[in-house]
Amino acid sequence: MVVANDVDYKRSNLLIHQTKRTCTTNLMVTNNEGQHFPSCNTKRTLSVASETNPHPIDQLLFDRVLCDVPCSGDGTLRKAPDIWRRWNSGSGNGLHSLQVVLAMRGLSLLKVGGRMVYSTCSMNPIEDEAVVAEILRRCGCSVELVDVSDKLPELIRRPGLTKWKVHDRGGWYRSYKDVPKSQRDGVLRSMFPSGKSDKDSSGGKNSYEEMASISSDESAEEVCDLPLELCMRILPHDQNTGGFFIAVLHKVSPLPDFQEKVTQKRNLSTRNNINSSEKSSSYEAVSDTVVTKPEEGTEEIVLEATVSENGFEPPEMESTWNEGIVELAQKLDDIEGKREVPSMQGKWKGLYPVVFLRDQTGINGIKTFYGIKDESFPLYGHLVTRNSDISSHGNVKRIYYVSKAVKNVLELNFAVGKPLKISSVGLKMFEKQSAKECEANCCSFRITSEGLPVILPYMTKQILYATMADFKNLLQHKSIKFLDFIHPQIGEKAAELALGSCVMVLVDDSQLGSEQFKVNSSTIAIGCWKGKASLTVMVTTVDCHQLIQRLSDRSKEKEKAENCFKTAETA
Repeated sequence: MVVANDVDYKRSNLLIHQTKRTCTTNLMVTNNEGQHFPSCNTKRTLSVASETNPHPIDQLLFDRVLCDVPCSGDGTLRKAPDIWRRWNSGSGNGLHSLQVVLAMRGLSLLKVGGRMVYSTCSMNPIEDEAVVAEILRRCGCSVELVDVSDKLPELIRRPGLTKWKVHDRGGWYRSYKDVPKSQRDGVLRSMFPSGKSDKDSSGGKNSYEEMASISSDESAEEVCDLPLELCMRILPHDQNTGGFFIAVLHKVSPLPDFQEKVTQKRNLSTRNNINSSEKSSSYEAVSDTVVTKPEEGTEEIVLEATVSENGFEPPEMESTWNEGIVELAQKLDDIEGKREVPSMQGKWKGLYPVVFLRDQTGINGIKTFYGIKDESFPLYGHLVTRNSDISSHGNVKRIYYVSKAVKNVLELNFAVGKPLKISSVGLKMFEKQSAKECEANCCSFRITSEGLPVILPYMTKQILYATMADFKNLLQHKSIKFLDFIHPQIGEKAAELALGSCVMVLVDDSQLGSEQFKVNSSTIAIGCWKGKASLTVMVTTVDCHQLIQRLSDRSKEKEKAENCFKTAETA
């Protein structure tokens, strides 16, 4: 199972659109803030129902995490030259704390023994090596960098940096002790290679004397003692690419609790010291996709760790901070029994909740109509819908199918109060058909184009086998009467089908009428609607044209292969 999370609603919708082509039941797209991504830990839920009805999983934990954090995006200058005009050092500095929090949350959602990839499209070490060094310091021996220099040998990469300087409005700083106190809200000790907090040695110096000491050569440049050279830097001019940074981390043991508590206190204490100039700095979130899963003992810490160490909050996240506090208070009230949240109202604004389809009669009707055996392809407990897909009369309009893994996560999400903000889940399998023929039919749900490849191998009814000539003929005319099929036996078989949704499967001429045909990944099939005297294709005009082109290419390849075989046979 893959959980793909993006905090941006528009990017989340684009992700849903792009993943539809995979036709998978193992995908869930969420719209949570990455640093607040819930672990759905039932051990922390004071619910009698969860104790009496144990779930297959008690919290979300992932085998792999891809933490692609928001960054300044200076590695994308080649395709986005406008960044030259907007770029400044404050962009990376302002995002540093958020990147650390996101990476720490990703590690907390990772199983012991799992791997996390931390990546940015920035070349700024403040967003790259400094973040990796900070999370290694916080995690101690529980997390280690992985040497992947032997992977993808044709990819030209450079090792990570072990020393760098930090730039801010006051100039360049070699170590944290060189940073004036007035600048320490924006320049953090974690940005420097050593991450050490040396005591300020300026004594009674004023700000001008401090600036003079900074410009001197007395301070030695820091060098990080962590193996940051195991990180990968992809430079644009090395291989005609964009700029990218990659670090692979392996979780050896559970994260130390004391590190999380220190982070919590520091984040809360700096919330009151927000620098107005920092808040006005440009925030360019070029890449903000996080794919994560959680760990025990971290949920309540991350809920409070919503402010970055320097008090910087991206502009669009200020409102969500207040919303998060309100939601947390509501959750506590719910636990104490002070209020009851209506189950049919959406918790997340603009998103209707996902609900399991419990209509046993309707599910049995689908199974009987399409000849699906529950042992081979279980439907009950795997079909879900959304409140938006239920009409005012309570009739379901769309039904989605989810795998067992996604089913377990949904049940866990329900048990802990639905903290997951689910944008999309599973695969749309059935859709309500409003044809008049449905009134007298036992099943008014047709199979969708995206759901057809998944359910077809388990169907034993409502299947019509057709040759290339009849298949292309139907695609071209969209609707054909039973008597107009090129092969009369196909028309006869179509007339014998029950009124409603059916599937036409493409077979070779030699396989027509054979009962031994088996569906596989290369099988071409389309959804149709069987009327009283005709068969109508249930795909869009664009899809029809694309499929016709695909069939033409397939015929040419087949003809070419046959000619080669004949030539070889003659020789």
